[in-house]
Amino acid sequence: MKATEVPAIAGAYLFEPTSYADERGFFCRTFDADVVRSVGLDPDAFVQDSVSRSVQGVLRGLHLRSGAGEAKLVRCSYGKVFDAVVDLRTDSPTYRNRAFFELSGETQVTLYIPAGCAHGFQALTGIADVSYRIDSPHDPAEDVTIAFDDPELAIPWPLPVTSMSQRDREAPGLADALPRSSGD
Repeated sequence: MKATEVPAIAGAYLFEPTSYADERGFFCRTFDADVVRSVGLDPDAFVQDSVSRSVQGVLRGLHLRSGAGEAKLVRCSYGKVFDAVVDLRTDSPTYRNRAFFELSGETQVTLYIPAGCAHGFQALTGIADVSYRIDSPHDPAEDVTIAFDDPELAIPWPLPVTSMSQRDREAPGLADALPRSSGD
């Protein structure tokens, strides 16, 4: 497994596994505490694992947490997603930068998203399963949602949106959500 820093988002990393394929399929390690530790992250800090299943065109996000926030490891374990990260940490050298990724079950690449960054994704395939490993227990009172189509962010979602939660449909734009998300 190899860790690669994401230049557009300070503190973000891609963890690329080594895959072993043969006639049966493939095998790869999707989490390695030593590799996570090698980039200065505490592998024992992650306290919750979750998974979502989406159908093509479903959009989830943009989400983050207020207060101390939450860091997460995100991986598409089946199918393919377009993944978006926005750095909303006011003290970050990459504040307001955006980064986009294609995560897929073929590669099993994991994306580390630091606390204070908004995250969202859109399913590109008939079914897409996304696994999350989060470093703090979920507290709904800290949930912050930003409009996926905020013109200031101009995220190039690749497909028309087929479905999203009511919370995501009603999300405020960045200008209204940012003070709450940054703790101001």
